[in-house]
Amino acid sequence: MPIIFRSAPVTEPYTFESIGRNWQQDRITRPGGYPFYHYLQTEKGSGRIETAAGAYILREQEGLLIAPFIRHSYEKTDSEWIVRFATFTGTAERSIPQIMGNRQVVFAGAGQGRPISRLIDDSIAIYGSHPPDGRQLSVNCYAMLIHIADSSHAVHPEEDALYRNYILPVIREIEINYPLPLTVEKLSRLVFVTPQYLTRLFHRYLNCSAYEYLTAFRIGKAKELLITARRLEIQEIARRTGFSDASHFISVFKKAVGATPLEFRRLN
Repeated sequence: MPIIFRSAPVTEPYTFESIGRNWQQDRITRPGGYPFYHYLQTEKGSGRIETAAGAYILREQEGLLIAPFIRHSYEKTDSEWIVRFATFTGTAERSIPQIMGNRQVVFAGAGQGRPISRLIDDSIAIYGSHPPDGRQLSVNCYAMLIHIADSSHAVHPEEDALYRNYILPVIREIEINYPLPLTVEKLSRLVFVTPQYLTRLFHRYLNCSAYEYLTAFRIGKAKELLITARRLEIQEIARRTGFSDASHFISVFKKAVGATPLEFRRLN
């Protein structure tokens, strides 16, 4: 039952305030919320989380991120509820609301939960070395936030045939081939529907258009490169993340993030 709390000054853009796994979760009530973004994910059993933004049942590998100071409570709905968890801080902590689209609560389905579990386990292992690799922990922390942010708004979309047949194949295509010149037209042909219908389905399940999802995914990958590959030129990052040229990349990035790629790199 490893549980770690931060004991060093915050110097990295993103890091963990606390992190743990194999925790037997008791009933918790927080009328004033928690002071950090925090994420809870079921390892075994199930639990119910009540928040100011709604109620959720978390089954195995499903998780929920809750923004700071949001009223919530949770309790087990099975004979036991074993969880993983992480809370987030860092010098760039104020950018987390933007990463999450200013959502108070973000649900992560089992598909997102599996890579998040691996990141939690890997981060706990890093804390076992002396001294821990703060840079790698920051990368893991940011990767977790991106995985959570890319989660669907629907609680169980994988149970819906429309989601499985039309949305999921397109998401997988974006995740694999985002550096290529993808368009909504090409993505819609992949699943044999019109671009207009694909866009309606994306709005239904993900609250954004297919183009907005593709752009947000590329921006997320660009952020990773800006932080983890600091010697890469902006033009090369644009090319690696599917943008037609550096000028277009800078314009789209600034609109989405509120800063140019170079400003984002300096801030982080």
